[in-house]
Amino acid sequence: MSTTDLYLDDILRAARRIAGLVRETPFVEAPVLADETGASTVCLKLESLQNTGAFKVRGAANRILSLTPEEKKRGVITFSTGNHGKAVAYVAGRTGIPAVVCVSEHVPLYRVELIRALGAEVVVKGDSQDEAEAEYFRLRDERGLVPVVPFDDPYIVAGQGTISLEMLTAAPDLDTLLVPLSGGGLLAGVARAAKLINPKIRVVGVSISQSPAMLESLKAGHPVAVEEKDTLADSLLGGIGVENRYTLPIIRDHVDEHVLIDEPEIEKGMYYALARHSLVIEGSAAVGIAALQSGKVSVRDRKVGIVLSGSSVDLPLYLSVVQKFV
Repeated sequence: MSTTDLYLDDILRAARRIAGLVRETPFVEAPVLADETGASTVCLKLESLQNTGAFKVRGAANRILSLTPEEKKRGVITFSTGNHGKAVAYVAGRTGIPAVVCVSEHVPLYRVELIRALGAEVVVKGDSQDEAEAEYFRLRDERGLVPVVPFDDPYIVAGQGTISLEMLTAAPDLDTLLVPLSGGGLLAGVARAAKLINPKIRVVGVSISQSPAMLESLKAGHPVAVEEKDTLADSLLGGIGVENRYTLPIIRDHVDEHVLIDEPEIEKGMYYALARHSLVIEGSAAVGIAALQSGKVSVRDRKVGIVLSGSSVDLPLYLSVVQKFV
């Protein structure tokens, strides 16, 4: 696999490698959203129904299943805001590999408990993902564990890119994709794969105003830290990694537009998914819907695919959002 970019063969190999641990998720039409926005078609890629409840299992499976027998014996380590940690714990547990997951104190307790329930050792350290990442570096070196990072790894990016393969196989005429953005593994993979298949396709990254680390890093031309604030889209919290080598340049080169979404817009997107599609999604998964509902992305007469990234949400928090609309 290329160390500077990804090619279609890398993503096709990832699809074959992860097939036993990852499901091909539904890609369903959203006619009401199309009517409201003037789009020709809007389809939702339901990674919220993925094994472990989020797209992250794709990249984690591709990375872990590519390890040598000696690396698998040593065990793996990662840092996470929740969904990647759960994915690593799930894949490691299914394949008999020891796993350590480092999280910050900002990661909700329900996510921490889900990771522990899958058999991983969870280490809680620091007030931000960058501080959890520092603990990850320390334990990685101290214990000789193999890194399975959340986003900045070509195997992770290739695994997430398999989402584009599925969307464009189901709907080859898509011309616009909306994808959540945080550390960039999902957006980098989806964008790179989609552009390899159709160089003219339009890719829009959707960030949250509470933690736009990738956007600030793109402006600066290098990774920068941002303050992490409480948000419904907690999976999109965190930086892009102090040693980012992959997702920043891929997103810089292959993503056409960026938009920022705020908390009320996220709430509206979460409710739409429930009211119109009977889907429970987390705040991070609602940002693509929110980008359309808010009018921040023009899609008139376009054929649109939106990635709904996950469904890991605290039930009392979710109910408090839904009750605002009923």
